[in-house]
Amino acid sequence: MNLMVATAGLIRLELGVDGPETWLLDARAADLDEIALRRWARSQRRPDAETRVTRSYAYPYALVAWHTGPVGIDIERVQECDAAFLESISTPSERRIGLADGLDPDAHTISLWSAKEALSKALGDAVAYDPRRLESPLRWPHGRCGPWRAAALPAPAGHVAWLCWH
Repeated sequence: MNLMVATAGLIRLELGVDGPETWLLDARAADLDEIALRRWARSQRRPDAETRVTRSYAYPYALVAWHTGPVGIDIERVQECDAAFLESISTPSERRIGLADGLDPDAHTISLWSAKEALSKALGDAVAYDPRRLESPLRWPHGRCGPWRAAALPAPAGHVAWLCWH
């Protein structure tokens, strides 16, 4: 995955041939407050009605992705997580497996949550899915599960980001 700076505060994340078009917006570089960042992200559109769009916000950042099929994206700030939060978002098998290699416990928990949030958006309704019953794309072999794809995105320091698409 490559980063390509296009303009002040707007960075294209290159996923490859079959991946969704994905952009990171940085409100600090464009001197925007949180409301203006959301407005800026919503203004990023594609003219064709067939293309689907997804957005996520963690001020001062926003992510926007477009794809021809179902797509979901999420960015989260890494923060301290207690055991109760991990319990509330994990399936029994995820609690048994434990930490991903190289991640501190809080980054792992937030990454687990972010991956599930991106997947649930791609499935159609993030609120409709109980995270305790939805296996995280974090553990998908090679970022694949049948026709679905998932990727951890390069995120600014102190953040994690995920993208899921069909």
